[in-house]
Amino acid sequence: MPIIDSDTHVIETERTWDYMAESEAPFRPKSLVPSDPPPKEVRGGHEFWMIDGKLHPRRDNIGAQTTEAAREMADVEERLRHMDTLGVDVQILFPTVFLEPITDRPEVEVALCRSYNRWMADIWRQGKGRLRWTVVLPWYSLDKAVDELRFGKENGACGIFARYAEAGRPLNAPYFYPVYQEANALNLPVCVHASTGTFATHELFNRAGSVPKFKLGPIGAFHTIAVSKIPDLFPNLRFGFLEVQAQWIPYICHDLYRRSKANLPSAPAYQTTWWKDGLLRQRRLYVACQTDDDLPYVLQYAGQDNLVVGSDYGHNDTSSEIEALGNLQKKGDVDASAINKILYDNAKALYAL
Repeated sequence: MPIIDSDTHVIETERTWDYMAESEAPFRPKSLVPSDPPPKEVRGGHEFWMIDGKLHPRRDNIGAQTTEAAREMADVEERLRHMDTLGVDVQILFPTVFLEPITDRPEVEVALCRSYNRWMADIWRQGKGRLRWTVVLPWYSLDKAVDELRFGKENGACGIFARYAEAGRPLNAPYFYPVYQEANALNLPVCVHASTGTFATHELFNRAGSVPKFKLGPIGAFHTIAVSKIPDLFPNLRFGFLEVQAQWIPYICHDLYRRSKANLPSAPAYQTTWWKDGLLRQRRLYVACQTDDDLPYVLQYAGQDNLVVGSDYGHNDTSSEIEALGNLQKKGDVDASAINKILYDNAKALYAL
């Protein structure tokens, strides 16, 4: 059975921005190494990107069990060889620098996204079908976003990278419907990754710790999409929620059930059918679990068809586990058939591989 790693990363380098047009040169990120220690509130401290007048950490979240050439894609063959060692057939690649807000200027966002996506397309062409990726969109320019969607689909992208809020709006905003319509037609899922989506929330929660800053937003977005009209309006559209564990799924199911029983306006009557294992299946929602999740408990609510798993390859944080997929096979606390779905069938369905 093939194995799909549903959440891995690339670390951006100077090569990432080589695809910018000459007219976009003023927007090109600059790599900085400070001569003095940075302020305490600045994460990292060894190396930064200067993007649109703001500092962003560079190479501060890197996995020691991966080589620089593999995680920065300087040597694609080395990445593929490491995948062979790990027993992984396909990796789904997510960005790093875009996990936090970069700019609110549309022209800068377009330039950054276009260059990143063309870098990833070149990596996909070298990857022998084993390196698939999520396209990064300029959300402030929806016509350009649709163009990037089409480019991504034609060049190996199998999903759309998203944060829990884009262009200062929650993901249920009708503003995004043109993107959802195109994604629905192209059979591309929207993949909401652990992230911080707006400058306002990023700056607010930067003082509160990584859980409110990176994790709670995507969980809230899951609830927002579940109760929205979006799954009904776009019947082929799927949403994935990555790197936020899966322990919270029972809580969300309970919350929606209580809302429906109380006849709250935010809970249509048909949500009573979402009690236990119906929510994710009916709303086409997928969640990446981790090996330390209580899977027997989570599966009672998630069902067997909507969990995936990722290693967070290339990073080093609370979600990183380079051998996560193999470890999941060894746990033995749920049926092998359910594990096989998590490792392959569900990921194949989410990303339409």
